[in-house]
Amino acid sequence: MMNANKIWLDGTISPGPNYRLYPAPKFVDDGAGFLAIKAESRQIGTVKTFENFALDLPPAIDLDEYDAVVIWCEAFKQFITAARLEN
Repeated sequence: MMNANKIWLDGTISPGPNYRLYPAPKFVDDGAGFLAIKAESRQIGTVKTFENFALDLPPAIDLDEYDAVVIWCEAFKQFITAARLEN
């Protein structure tokens, strides 16, 4: 979910180290897909909890320019999950 100032997850994800949230230009559902578009994606911040988290949106990020968000584990270069944005 999102609004003009925050993006959040109502639910849970599996715990792990060094998770990052990225808006992505298109929806992907695996690591290879994300690596192909990672350079076009923008990191919002670190996911520090694994249930019902919220992150502030930096003013420079316009989510209307993105179709999805991806949670990526930087430590292990692993795809965690993705969701389509409803713009």
